[in-house]
Amino acid sequence: MTHLTAAQTLLWVAAPYICLTVCVAGHVWRYRHDRFGWTCRTTQLLEHRRLRLASPLFHLGAFAVVAGHVVGLAVPASWTERAGIGEHAYHVTAVGLGSAAGAAMVAGLAMLCARRLLVPRVRATTDRSDKVLFPLLFATVLLGVASTLVHNVAGGGYDYRSTISVWFRGLFTLHPHPEAIAGAPLLFRLHILSAFLLFAVWPFTRLVHVWSAPVGYLRRPALVYRSRKGR
Repeated sequence: MTHLTAAQTLLWVAAPYICLTVCVAGHVWRYRHDRFGWTCRTTQLLEHRRLRLASPLFHLGAFAVVAGHVVGLAVPASWTERAGIGEHAYHVTAVGLGSAAGAAMVAGLAMLCARRLLVPRVRATTDRSDKVLFPLLFATVLLGVASTLVHNVAGGGYDYRSTISVWFRGLFTLHPHPEAIAGAPLLFRLHILSAFLLFAVWPFTRLVHVWSAPVGYLRRPALVYRSRKGR
């Protein structure tokens, strides 16, 4: 790390840990002090026609994108090779599925943002956290899609698993390798920085509802409905 500048050390060592610390501590604070506000503040009752298509597109695309990032960043290339997945097969699959998931996520998010801006009743429910969340989320998604299109579709391809993934895994083993990411393409670096900023604001926005999956419904007793009609 001796050849790294102070700015590179700040961006790729200090800033990620600061954002992750704020994310964890913020969630604890939010749950303890705003437990009844721990919700997505749904506006389905105010307008549901546009939401009917936009919400599934965004959420299904987001689930696929997150799964792809987990495999690409957390799973070493040696593991996939041992599983019989070559580098070319992995690259083609990742680019194809990632592009489709990213397109669905962008389309759904664009429709959700347009709905929030164009429907007066929905726009009235927008608070200050939404004004930070939606632009930051949109920027993060667009930068991720642009990185894939520019470098892995139109370009010659960029092996992020030998650079960015090494740095990312090092963060969680407390041995970061900032030199592995310092030379990454600009779009990838901007995408990563915006993603960590998103982690930092996460606990103070409606995104907290991600951790409130309705698992209890799986073991809840069935509800019995009876007809109002007489025999």
